Amino acid sequence: MLENIKWLFFDIGSTLVDESKAYEKRMRSVAKAANVSYEYVYDTALYFYRQNKKGDLEVIKLLNAEKPEWSHEEELLYNDTEECLKNLSRKYKIGVIANQSLGSEKRLENFGILKYIDLVIASAETGAAKPDKRIFEIALERSNCEAYRAVMIGDRIDNDIVPAKMLGMRTIWIKQGFGRYWNITRENERADYEVNSLTEICSLL
Repeated sequence: MLENIKWLFFDIGSTLVDESKAYEKRMRSVAKAANVSYEYVYDTALYFYRQNKKGDLEVIKLLNAEKPEWSHEEELLYNDTEECLKNLSRKYKIGVIANQSLGSEKRLENFGILKYIDLVIASAETGAAKPDKRIFEIALERSNCEAYRAVMIGDRIDNDIVPAKMLGMRTIWIKQGFGRYWNITRENERADYEVNSLTEICSLL
């Protein structure tokens, strides 16, 4: 099924970049502001994630709290990110399709992985955000790649897998971060492959 692939497109958050410390900082800030325990905020967010909702945002709404600024400085690469990209970039063109604030390329450069990436398509720069299929169409157009020769790799079923499948891209669900708690309820949510790490993707491809 993964023959004749030319481009691999990755999400950033919870795919290439470990956001767990950033989420923890956000939830601790919410807990402090709402005068509840961090454990309550985390457990409630997890409850919503298991219902296919954006748990951190739902608990913020539930507690009538302000949404804290996202802390990019708390983000880290997964241990296998660079090695995976280094290996895959020898065989495929590597792209990014991500919902990110301004400065995505600079952040990827600071992580030391931009050198493996041929194209960065981020929502802040394109004016389209996942799950809008336009951001995927922009990526395919700029890469000059037919959808069936591209793979979308991401942690979010709603943002990454469903819209990519609609366009005919191949899909890999990487079950990292809170996205791993998604419950598949419809056939259009089912990725072509499921993996638990970037290392598994290197083995698959």
